[in-house]
Amino acid sequence: MSSAVRRLSEVPVGERAVVRALHGERFLSRRLMEMGLLPGVEVEVVRRAPMGDPIELRLRRYALSIRREDAATIEVEPSR
Repeated sequence: MSSAVRRLSEVPVGERAVVRALHGERFLSRRLMEMGLLPGVEVEVVRRAPMGDPIELRLRRYALSIRREDAATIEVEPSR
């Protein structure tokens, strides 16, 4: 990975990123894609729970909360 590419779990609150790829188990990747996390989609990290899990995201005009562990399987790059 280049220095600009990171995991969604590492994106700070308030920042936006574009999904580049999904890694991990096929079932999990498929489920995340069904929820709208497809390559090329812009995602904003809205907030994190007090203990850091789950993470609330805004994408495609709706809010989605996912586990930090699942967010770590999503490769993103900075939004332009």
